[in-house]
Amino acid sequence: MASSSHYHYHKDDDDDDFDNPIEDFLNNSDPIPEPKERKKRIFIERNREEGHIQLWNDYFSENPTYSTKFFRRRFRMNKELFLRIVHHLSTEILYFRPSEDATGRSSLSPLQKCTAAIRQLAYGGAADTVDEYIRLAETTARKCLHNFTAGIITLFGGEYLRRPTPEDLERLLHIGEERGFPGMIGSIDSTFIQYIRLPQTEKQSLFAKSQESVRKDVERAFKVMQARFAVVKNPSKLWDKEKIGNIMIACIIIHNMIVEDERSSFTQYNKFEFQEREEVDTFSVNMLSNLGSTMDRRTNLRNRQTHEQLKNDLIENI
Repeated sequence: MASSSHYHYHKDDDDDDFDNPIEDFLNNSDPIPEPKERKKRIFIERNREEGHIQLWNDYFSENPTYSTKFFRRRFRMNKELFLRIVHHLSTEILYFRPSEDATGRSSLSPLQKCTAAIRQLAYGGAADTVDEYIRLAETTARKCLHNFTAGIITLFGGEYLRRPTPEDLERLLHIGEERGFPGMIGSIDSTFIQYIRLPQTEKQSLFAKSQESVRKDVERAFKVMQARFAVVKNPSKLWDKEKIGNIMIACIIIHNMIVEDERSSFTQYNKFEFQEREEVDTFSVNMLSNLGSTMDRRTNLRNRQTHEQLKNDLIENI
């Protein structure tokens, strides 16, 4: 019996039925598109040197075009404080140091970079809103903002995000006593009395007027910071949470620096007249011994009669 070690392939009609659709698809399919030509970056000669000269003549020369009042409104701080920030950034942060490009041309000045950043924080506008005046591109303005906020946190965060010093506590205690919270630091662990919506008596009217004149410290401080830095109040134009957080922290630090710088202009009391309280208040932070004590304390806190009596006592005190 004969045998063959080779397999002979024979094409039949079934193979034609399989190959024809593939050939039709290849013949009718669109040709592979050619890659688009890569666009080149557009170079715009902004004459950044002229931008620095214009900025210097407007605000920083011996006879500036705009007075200190305009500077304070547009930069949100006094000129001395702004120059102090620029000096620290330009000497300690590499991005803000004066440099030259490959052609030997000077880069943007520290004043231009810091002004671009503070304008974005103050007005909350897009990065390209400072292009025409400061003479820098949108991407550069955004880099100025992020390097500015990071530099502020690095250089000033340790000092202006610290715990209060004894001098700070002394001042806060005095202010708290003037606002009806003696011996308390700010509004922590304080009792807030609901305001009287429609006062009926003269005493109630006086109480409502006094209460309306002194808003909660935290709310007031945050409202001032929102008014000072529109970037805090407006919807964020960034997607990076870390960069958004840096902007918030930097605004808080600059806000504290402004408060410290301008504090002497609105201090209305002599801090040397402050006297430390002789008595010392004590309290317990231990867990209550039983459930009955917990319920008794909760009942006392929610007692309507006691609440009304305390409110009337406060009205009489005012």
